[in-house]
Amino acid sequence: MPLSFTAFDWTVLGGYVTVLALAGYLSSRRRIVRADQYFLASHKAPTWLVAVSVLSTVQSAATFLGVPDNSYRGDYAYLAAVAGPLIAAFVVGWVLIPRFYAARVSTVYELLEVRFGTVARRAAGVMYLVGRILASGARLYLAAIAVSMIMFLDIEPEHIVIASFVLLVFGLAFTFMGGLNSIIWSDLVQVVLYLGAALTVLVFLWTKIPASPDQILTALSSTPEGVDKLRLFDFSFDLSKSFSVPAILTGLVLLNIGNSGLDQDTTQRLLACDDARSGRNALIWSVVASIPVILIFLMIGSLLYVFYQRPDLMMTATGAVAPTFQGEKITVFMHFILSELPPGVRGLVTVGVIAAAAVNSGLISMSAVAVNDFYRPWAEKRGRGDELHFVRAGRAMTILLGFCLFGMSILCYYWQRATSAPLLDFVLGVMAFAYAGLLGVYFTAVFTRRGSSASVVAALIVGFLAVTAFQPFVVKIIGLPVWMGTIAFPWQLTFGAILATLVCLVGRPPSAANTGVVR
Repeated sequence: MPLSFTAFDWTVLGGYVTVLALAGYLSSRRRIVRADQYFLASHKAPTWLVAVSVLSTVQSAATFLGVPDNSYRGDYAYLAAVAGPLIAAFVVGWVLIPRFYAARVSTVYELLEVRFGTVARRAAGVMYLVGRILASGARLYLAAIAVSMIMFLDIEPEHIVIASFVLLVFGLAFTFMGGLNSIIWSDLVQVVLYLGAALTVLVFLWTKIPASPDQILTALSSTPEGVDKLRLFDFSFDLSKSFSVPAILTGLVLLNIGNSGLDQDTTQRLLACDDARSGRNALIWSVVASIPVILIFLMIGSLLYVFYQRPDLMMTATGAVAPTFQGEKITVFMHFILSELPPGVRGLVTVGVIAAAAVNSGLISMSAVAVNDFYRPWAEKRGRGDELHFVRAGRAMTILLGFCLFGMSILCYYWQRATSAPLLDFVLGVMAFAYAGLLGVYFTAVFTRRGSSASVVAALIVGFLAVTAFQPFVVKIIGLPVWMGTIAFPWQLTFGAILATLVCLVGRPPSAANTGVVR
């Protein structure tokens, strides 16, 4: 049964807040007076630090809570899925990042203005904002589950609301203080903390299992149900599977092209480097560094399976307490943290959960798009605002967008239950709504001479609606074929991106001046 936090645990949490506050303060002592200082760290962020920050952004609470859940339920196919982001990193690094630096853009959507005009740029910006609110709101919800269990020992709706708000306040504080520079340094602190927490759990969990390493490996490779939980590659063409090899080479590659090259949340960090080469290297190294991180969390999930589901190896008659929490089957890792870890260690690992849950990266990227793609052009056309004015506008926008994330996290509480999707699938799948249309638009812009502002808008809408059509509750409400509700998110994204590309290709440039491929 989950245990209440002790004074020792709360002391550890207090120490985390102090360290993070100090990191934020030290990284933001210089007065910020220009927008590029606030949004792009003056293009002076070290490559290694940007790589760490990208790693922190991509992993998040989805890795900390979702990956152990994934290997607890299934196998190691998610580790093979790293091939998707690795392929995507090379595509983005050699195709998109050089274009962003050559055009000296602050947001990736400025590039579309050169090709299709202002309407296309703003439409893409709106789609990004919608998609990022969905994705970051889902991550906030994921973390709120953990914080609610810590604070209240339950996951009641009203407590999820309070937990989401607490996490939001943390995110707003560090975004408001020092902008992107403050965030990437706090990301370094958070990566160290959540990796340290994961390693602590891995070692502690290993010592709790009396079986030998050979016995554990044998038990995982051949379960009583005849399943190999160490399987790395799943070559099936089952469209309901998210991490099969066909899904990795299609939908997951597309998902990561969208995340690395079309999502301001990641690209904003890459644009903070000195040049395109540094940005490319930071992206590639962040993917390489994710491999051991993912493996650590997969191993935790495997050992949790042994701990909870194999009483024969635990030398008990019935095994440990069933890994559920108030009927929920999505919190096995948090259940172990709160039920089995000793005081102090419990606080340290909880710090890791909260560190992985930071929402400040989403806030700064959304603020950059809202200010640079929408407010700044409007203000400059009317002769209003200096650089300091736009810094203040960015800070104000982070607060407004923060409350949008807060509302989305509450919605996700009910959405995730309606889909019954595992945590990892749910969080990654939410990203497909915006990426489908954006992928279609950028494929058209970069590789063809087709497209227009009208077809860009249409493609973004069609991509969003295509992914929406596969959601189980939509399938049920509209009366679509039942099989559509079983399609995994990589295939949803693939279909949506193809459809959006076809729609965008229908448009024709209005003049010869706009017929060139983006260079």
